Amino acid sequence: MRHITRTVWVLSIVSLFTDMASEMLYPILPIYLQTIGFSVLFIGILEGIAEATAGLSKGYFGQLSDSKAKRSPFVQLGYALSAISKPMMAFFIYPLWILFSRTLDRLGKGIRTGARDALLSEEASPNTKGRVFGFHRSMDTLGAVLGPSLALLYLHFNPEDYINIFYIAFIPGILAIVATFLIKDKERLSNRETKKVSFLSFLKYWKQSPLKYRRVVIGMLFFALLNSSDVFLLLKAKEMGFNDTMTIGMYIFYNLIYTLFAFPLGGLADKIGLKKMFVFGLGVFSLVYFGMGTITNTYGFIALFFGYGIYAAATEGISKAWISSLVTKEKLATAIGTFSAFQSICAMIASSFGGLVWFYFGSNAVFLVTAVATLVVIVYFLNFKTSLKTT
Repeated sequence: MRHITRTVWVLSIVSLFTDMASEMLYPILPIYLQTIGFSVLFIGILEGIAEATAGLSKGYFGQLSDSKAKRSPFVQLGYALSAISKPMMAFFIYPLWILFSRTLDRLGKGIRTGARDALLSEEASPNTKGRVFGFHRSMDTLGAVLGPSLALLYLHFNPEDYINIFYIAFIPGILAIVATFLIKDKERLSNRETKKVSFLSFLKYWKQSPLKYRRVVIGMLFFALLNSSDVFLLLKAKEMGFNDTMTIGMYIFYNLIYTLFAFPLGGLADKIGLKKMFVFGLGVFSLVYFGMGTITNTYGFIALFFGYGIYAAATEGISKAWISSLVTKEKLATAIGTFSAFQSICAMIASSFGGLVWFYFGSNAVFLVTAVATLVVIVYFLNFKTSLKTT
């Protein structure tokens, strides 16, 4: 733990509180939306649009953070917007209002992501990036264990009373906002030259970026095109006969596995290589999705959620660590923001496409097609030359 600095701790605690608020709502959101009459297709489109909004803003605000040589203002504003969006979804049930509230939450994420991940990378050495990003993901996901657990406890005593959970989620959001003011920019950032940044000017970075960065990002983006929202996993649980309590419990279980394994797998990635760990995670993902499309046994379904937690721990923090090792410190937020922008657009397509496939062909088709296509991504990364390994 000696590699975990004060800044990493503060960012991790902020993420813990924010994720506690977000994940208190995330597993009940598809259930809530269905109870007020929204179809699976609309839910998929909703998630897609929200992620696209987050994506474009990640690119813009990431480059803006590098241009202005500031990190903390973007972190503070981003987390604040996400916090205030939580109770808004309970005010009205009109589709446009739900879309606005969900999009505001994702906009907050877009504003903070590049600056936050740049701060994390700046706190790590080339040999500790896996551990630093893994620790942050572990703490972040701990919030995803605590949040749904509180929601589950509340629903136990107040069945189907979803509205008040949206208000309760505002409390950890406020704690996150307060904690962001403990984050300070390093003095060495203040002398950097500021440049005018337009909303889509981050797209120019793609042509200017190192070749190895583009090759890694292309593979990750192709996978993002396949990987629809986790909402579909929860809907699959409902389809298999799980009640609301069991569905939320499955989501808590997945996040608990993610929390327990993110930091140790990050440390292992520092030793064996970030690429090897990422490819391992993709392999686990393919197996899990194949199982989702074929299994009918309840205990087997639970085991698949265990595997899904391993996949997340082996890829989500690792992908940011890998990307941050391929670019200069001056372009950290831009590089991560550009990747995140394209990734979110791909997520929009994946979620919308997943909703369509589910609607017309059933849930099994979504999971089986994704499982097979992921094997192509694995082959792509395995064919990378050793010169693309991180050091």
